[in-house]
Amino acid sequence: MTFTLHATTRRASARAVRAEEKIPAVLYGADAPATSLAVEYRVFDKLYRQVGGANLVDLTVDDQAPAKILVQAVQIDPVKGRIIHVDLRRINMNQAIQTTMHINFTGESTAVKELGGTMVRGPEIIHIKCLPKDLVSRVDVDIAGLKTFTDVIRIGDLKLPPGITVLDNPQTLVAKVIPPLTEEQLKALDEAPAKTVEDIEVEKKGKKEEEEGAEGVGEEAEKATGEAKDEKSEKKAEKKTEKK
Repeated sequence: MTFTLHATTRRASARAVRAEEKIPAVLYGADAPATSLAVEYRVFDKLYRQVGGANLVDLTVDDQAPAKILVQAVQIDPVKGRIIHVDLRRINMNQAIQTTMHINFTGESTAVKELGGTMVRGPEIIHIKCLPKDLVSRVDVDIAGLKTFTDVIRIGDLKLPPGITVLDNPQTLVAKVIPPLTEEQLKALDEAPAKTVEDIEVEKKGKKEEEEGAEGVGEEAEKATGEAKDEKSEKKAEKKTEKK
């Protein structure tokens, strides 16, 4: 599918452009000078919802010939939630680029459906390198293969189209199902959604070691108390013998 966008060279201020229901933009890259542009708000908003930053777009500026670009960055007004600026990057079709690809989960995990486990997911995007012609917007990950609590999907397990190289650590967790959690653990996950299953396991191990350590301290204290009592009894016995 081909995505297209039209822009005009911007000469007015950014505020004046926004007042006309347009978005200030800058086009750069491919060893060409940066150019200030303006794009129609509704047109760009609809396009960005479709392509994000991982699809090539044919950009026409004024009456020039179309050029391949990527939506590099989008700035959002934190109060109004509206797009207020866009960075567009020219692409050299003969040169490899580094960009991101979204992870799209499909299927249903048996370990969740039948065993009542909790799905733990890793990053939503992966960093890749490829020629522009090989770029795709997402990689589908079927979680139906997660049938037990020992099954794991890592970045190295992803099946990517030819020509795409993943730049992330292949051992990074993508998806795993862990045994049913307690209410306290579920609350902790809700408060810290970025926590990984490895973090949870480390916390469990740390807590267990802490409990075992506490038990050991208790045993040592009890032993010390007993020894002190025995020593005190021996001294009393010695004093009685001296009096006699």
